[in-house]
Amino acid sequence: MKKTYKIEVDCANCALKMEEAARKVDGVSEVTVSFMTQKMKVEFADGAEEKGVMQAVRKACKKVEDDCEIFLD
Repeated sequence: MKKTYKIEVDCANCALKMEEAARKVDGVSEVTVSFMTQKMKVEFADGAEEKGVMQAVRKACKKVEDDCEIFLD
């Protein structure tokens, strides 16, 4: 399953850090973060529970870029 989330990030380098952090989260098979569009596209692994995975993604991204935001609603 693929889903797109609105994000708030300050620079392209920060977006890259978020992408690298999100890619390491269990349940994420692919992720793309775009600074220009302020969007994160996530492809979930088969059987992954979206809400739990995205909470882990948000936590991982906050570790590398504490002022970023991912809107999960």
